[in-house]
Amino acid sequence: MQIGLDSFAAAVPDPATGLTPNAAERLTHLLEEIELADQVGLDVFGLGEHHRPEFLDSAPAVILAAAAARTKNIRLTSAVTVLSAADPVRVFQEFATLDLLSGGRAEIVAGRGSFIESFPLFGLKLEDYDSLFAEKLELLLEIRKSTHVNWSGKHRAALTGQGIYPRPLQNPLPIWLGVGGTPESFVRAGVLGLPLMVAIIGGEPHRFRPLIDLYREAYKRAGHAPAGMKVGIHALGYVAETDQQASDDFFPGYAEAFTKIGRERGWPPVTRGQFEALRGPTGALIVGDAETVAAKVLRISESLGGIARLSFQMSVAALPHEKMMNSIRILGERVAPIIRKELLTV
Repeated sequence: MQIGLDSFAAAVPDPATGLTPNAAERLTHLLEEIELADQVGLDVFGLGEHHRPEFLDSAPAVILAAAAARTKNIRLTSAVTVLSAADPVRVFQEFATLDLLSGGRAEIVAGRGSFIESFPLFGLKLEDYDSLFAEKLELLLEIRKSTHVNWSGKHRAALTGQGIYPRPLQNPLPIWLGVGGTPESFVRAGVLGLPLMVAIIGGEPHRFRPLIDLYREAYKRAGHAPAGMKVGIHALGYVAETDQQASDDFFPGYAEAFTKIGRERGWPPVTRGQFEALRGPTGALIVGDAETVAAKVLRISESLGGIARLSFQMSVAALPHEKMMNSIRILGERVAPIIRKELLTV
């Protein structure tokens, strides 16, 4: 199992002080976090894409390219590329370039995202939400397959054999499908033979097992090579020296972020009781000390029939840079070894 981190490059007020880091300082800290993740042996670092004032990840390939120059082994991926609002040609070119710069460490997680700001920003119609994504995913996969593409669709000018350059070092460039909770998305990933990245940010992870089984069945029925059938999980998590410290550190920023989103989407404010329930044995939050976190990751993997990757999303909680760095160090030096040893034993 690969263990890694995802970030949204959040630049939000510290719940304790009310101070917001400036954008340049936050991006500097982000690069330091990716560099440390590489040094402590974590497998992957993913960067989201948003077009909102509180996030600095509107151009993730640029940030990942800067990280490529400062790292040696860690894989660098989007988390997710909002493909509905992007040009697949440009996405492929950016990540092929990243792949060359990183020595073959780039990946794309293509998804639809959970916010809608990109639609009016790029002159797109929200009612085309589904057809935009399906069409652009089809084109992205065609570009991955062939340098010269002949393709036509509804939402973009046709390609009539133009060459798309550069080509990546990896062949094929890894493309995962990022999904939320709709059965159609899980089946689509299976039919297309793509590895699956599931965002589980609430509820109980084991309840996603029927959807993941749908993916596995669709994958097998489509006749794809078994080695490509992978399930990854994007989860909210944080590790500290003790369970109590982890809970106390993570809760204020988590509550602030999800209460704010809740006001936009009609959710009630987050309470400490709800948070602690989600931190419990079957809940979605992976927050605790090294042993607690490792045990929960293994339990989630078993409940879902085995997962190939788990990426921790910590930045949503507006943690101070020093606490983020300490958590990354514990994750790489203590949590990942426990998980790897247990899986090797099994």
